[in-house]
Amino acid sequence: MNLKKGVYIAHKKDGTIYYRSSLTYQNKHISLGSFPTEDEAHLCYLEALNLLNSTLSVSDYINIEETHTISFEKWVCLVNFRDNKLYFKTPIYLMSKYFIYYYDINTEYKFDVDDLFYYSTHKIMKRNGHLFVADFGMQVNILSRYGIKNYAVAGKDYIFLNDDPTDFRYKNIKIINRYNGVTMTMKNGMPLYIAKVHINGDYIIGKYKTEHEAAIAYNKVCHLLKDAGIINTYQTNYIEALSPIQYASIHSTIKISKKIRALLN
Repeated sequence: MNLKKGVYIAHKKDGTIYYRSSLTYQNKHISLGSFPTEDEAHLCYLEALNLLNSTLSVSDYINIEETHTISFEKWVCLVNFRDNKLYFKTPIYLMSKYFIYYYDINTEYKFDVDDLFYYSTHKIMKRNGHLFVADFGMQVNILSRYGIKNYAVAGKDYIFLNDDPTDFRYKNIKIINRYNGVTMTMKNGMPLYIAKVHINGDYIIGKYKTEHEAAIAYNKVCHLLKDAGIINTYQTNYIEALSPIQYASIHSTIKISKKIRALLN
């Protein structure tokens, strides 16, 4: 059976025939997609071939009025391969010092080249407004790569310095509150760190001059509450910057509020 160029027959588990489209470009074999008919698969092959031999850009996908047989994601992959000689399975386009990940036609995210390998092998998805990838069978929030907690609030716990919430380059993200139970505020032009714990309402543990002190105060209260049988589900903070001796010294001397002590008693 002679098939049109770029088209191959495949079979589903129930024996149903469908058609796969693919091409070879610069010694790279690229799968373009699956189609119910031979004609559609061939049209996809022709569209991809035309794209690779043109000067069309990513944005031209929506500028061209004709109906596409090739997906937008595959369009991005092919344009990047043509222009930058690197093929990625995810919709990435390389720039000079960063790359763009096209979530869809209307949404693009910017990342540092340090993250290129990760996002070239992990597809970004969205759920309830949160961006995540599937990693070792788990849904991992992309903000965790910056040390930002899953429940963190943009504008409160972290900010985008250029006010662009699609720019995930490291220099553009500033973490304000990196530890559980800790919030930064300003007093007389200086940062002040408030530690709180939630037990049928928020209890202020104390106000501290450093972020580490507030994080350790939160840890201390969580341990005390757990020992008292009041709570046992709160995640404590790991403070990498302190040695065990430094941590123990602060933990033993840090003060907590009278309300918390009364609760423990």
